[in-house]
Amino acid sequence: MRSGAGWLACAAPEEVDEFLGGLSDNALASLPWLFEFWALPHQLPPEGDWKTWVVMGGRGAGKTRAGSEWVRSQVEGATPDAPGRAHRVALVSETFDQARDVMVFGESGILACSPPDRRPAWEAGRRRLVWPNGATAQVFSAHEPEALRGPQFDAAWVDELAKWKKSEETWDMLQFALRLGEHPQQMVTTTPRNVAVLKRILGNASTVTTHAPTEANRAYLAESFLAEVETRYGGTRLGRQELEGLLLDDVEGALWTTAMLESCRIDASPKLSRVVVAVDPSVSGGAASDECGIVVAGVCTDGAPGEWRGVVLEDASIRGGPTDWARAAIAAMERHGAERMVAEVNQGGDLIESVLRQIDPLVPFRALRAGRGKGLRAEPVAALYEQGRVRHLRGLGALEDQMCRMTVRGYEGRGSPDRLDALVWAMHELMIEPALHYRRPQVRGL
Repeated sequence: MRSGAGWLACAAPEEVDEFLGGLSDNALASLPWLFEFWALPHQLPPEGDWKTWVVMGGRGAGKTRAGSEWVRSQVEGATPDAPGRAHRVALVSETFDQARDVMVFGESGILACSPPDRRPAWEAGRRRLVWPNGATAQVFSAHEPEALRGPQFDAAWVDELAKWKKSEETWDMLQFALRLGEHPQQMVTTTPRNVAVLKRILGNASTVTTHAPTEANRAYLAESFLAEVETRYGGTRLGRQELEGLLLDDVEGALWTTAMLESCRIDASPKLSRVVVAVDPSVSGGAASDECGIVVAGVCTDGAPGEWRGVVLEDASIRGGPTDWARAAIAAMERHGAERMVAEVNQGGDLIESVLRQIDPLVPFRALRAGRGKGLRAEPVAALYEQGRVRHLRGLGALEDQMCRMTVRGYEGRGSPDRLDALVWAMHELMIEPALHYRRPQVRGL
């Protein structure tokens, strides 16, 4: 039989007809239950001698189906009565209700995925599934980690670990219970969150991972759902977590947090008094060079400086040579009607302005020189966010990732925070420096 992850979804109609036409009646009847044939790549376990398999994905990416099918592959044998690799399985979710309604009875749960002759029976009183071959799967709640003290298992499926309130305690108790058989294994299906237990698991040498965004499972999701969540969360840091299934760090002591950035989200910019493009240039080019940070921001200067409001409009950062980023920065100015371009020239010196004027001799440009470290320079900008005085349009996810890794001590991430540096220069140009020189208009007497 021809097989392969998601082959039918990718094959041409004539290939599908030819394949199905060559199957016997028995093969056609069994085809819906052969998950290896229908599965997407992230839903199949990696090869190797792993202890923990973590499936990280966006909402609706097919994680539950992957968990249900993995449990089937562990407990089922060659025939309904034959033993499988595992005989006692733990099913652990945040609550009993969630375990029962999602992992057992859900549309992608174990019962829905099991063929009639191998479908387990649900014993509600004992909170467990029993297969025709005698294998069992017992349900546990992460609210009661002590319930895992005593039982023992040779396999476990853990669902949505990243949102458990008692994740550390429950996970530790499960590890002590997973002690039967020659090589007990466990599977974790979760939308990633920045929690210590998940990062610790991912850091283990015995852990393997697969990953997929919500989009990967589009064929099985309502178009209205996809349109709604993409409209609401696309291009946001929360969307990168919930839709793209990416694990995003909020570094301890960071000047910005995910919660802070989500609270400053707006869908449209108000009328702005001034717009600038800030550039943190990369002097060298090529694939190994740093990105050139290009950020467009504006400010509404109604009232005194304490009432000014900034808006980050676009992150147009690119990787490329000086001519590439110069063209991108000037194009960003034209898109947003910016009044000025500002750029840090500590490393590039006069070369920065020279490159820009080769593209546009009349570009309004101001050179800036950094006299303080990145963290200290970013701190007053972070204060503007804490005061609720800066807003973000959508589409700034990569910039926001860098923001959540910046501390007073410096940047705690890979590479250079070029996007963040550009943002900081923009806010200094728009809000911080002008406020230092602001003079309230004096009212003349008669």
